[in-house]
Amino acid sequence: MSANKARRAIDQIRGRSYEESLMILELMPYRACDPILKLVYSAAANASKNMGLNEASLIVSKAEVNEGPTRKKARPQARGRVHPIRRRSCHITVVLKDTSL
Repeated sequence: MSANKARRAIDQIRGRSYEESLMILELMPYRACDPILKLVYSAAANASKNMGLNEASLIVSKAEVNEGPTRKKARPQARGRVHPIRRRSCHITVVLKDTSL
């Protein structure tokens, strides 16, 4: 997905609690919310498994979306011409912080 489409969803969860961000992502109508939801689940699982933190006390402290590489393809047009197709990608970073510390 493009970085702008992912930023639309990421901007809504930045600075919110873990449970609140899950509810927001599940109810938003954007297709970008599904991979971001999986990413937040994974970040919380890593925090609880590796660091021993409680999921109820986590907040999304940092969430950013950067542009990734763009795949370029050609689409045939009339009269032997070619128009480009840009398949954009992005890098999503989510950092969870414990509020009980």
